[in-house]
Amino acid sequence: MRLPRWLDNERRAAEQALGADDPTQDKVEWSRIVPFIGMHVACLAVIWVGISPIAVIVALIAYVVRMFAITGLYHRYFSHRTFKTSRVGQFIFGLLGASAVQRGPIWWAAHHRHHHSHSDQEGDIHSPKQVGFWRAHMGWFLTHRGFTPDLKYVRDLLKYRELRWLDRFDMVVPTLLGVGMFLLGVLLNKVAPHLGTNGWQMLIWGFFISTVVCYHATYTINSLSHVFGKQRYRTGDTSRNNWMLAILTLGEGWHNNHHHYPNSVRQGFYWWEIDVSYYILKVLSWFGIIWDLKPVPVEARDHSPRRIQSAGQ
Repeated sequence: MRLPRWLDNERRAAEQALGADDPTQDKVEWSRIVPFIGMHVACLAVIWVGISPIAVIVALIAYVVRMFAITGLYHRYFSHRTFKTSRVGQFIFGLLGASAVQRGPIWWAAHHRHHHSHSDQEGDIHSPKQVGFWRAHMGWFLTHRGFTPDLKYVRDLLKYRELRWLDRFDMVVPTLLGVGMFLLGVLLNKVAPHLGTNGWQMLIWGFFISTVVCYHATYTINSLSHVFGKQRYRTGDTSRNNWMLAILTLGEGWHNNHHHYPNSVRQGFYWWEIDVSYYILKVLSWFGIIWDLKPVPVEARDHSPRRIQSAGQ
């Protein structure tokens, strides 16, 4: 009886509802973060399963695909609606995003829209200026407030039952991915034993290690991109552009650009600002999978009050 309640986010949130001013809102919910801790601990199993080139390649592919799912889909589509797609496409995008093990699309978008409404101000629960580096990096989503976002920011998404299902049972897709990685390793061990992999090795590298690396690369945009880099635009917050983080996160490191004009599908505003997520989205538009990609207006890009300020580099 307790297991379904633990897996059902909607039911648990209703049972554990707290007032907005309840001081326990910001305490870490240790009973709920066991899976998160387990993801990190499982990576230590690499000591026993070892390493193989194919396992590392699969882990890298899984990282890139799921980082794009977060940056190009959870962020640029669900959070900011910078392009359009069909309802079927939207659900597939939600599935891909859920595979990154960063909760459901509604949860993710609600927190991100809240962030833009309160960036670096009181109420921004992952601002390093307000709550410090480690809480901005990861501590914020381990709390009751982190588990239960303000859904008034995502009324446009709540009307889709399939998206609400993804949020409610957000462990289903990651579990299926983990099982799939294990079975892939079993298959490769049988049909191509010369590759030197197996089910357990593929599970650890292809799922656990790639997921944890994707976790912390994503989190750097909340923490490091508000501390290190350059500010091209006066955005009223500490958002910064950082080319290294842009490479690591497929374009999200152009964070000051994004806070200056968040409605653009492109975050690398100039050709020399590498934005892999944008390139992939552009290709998808050629095939009609997505459309109406919103550009950054030239006047917003080139004719806004600007300042060049560096920090930490």
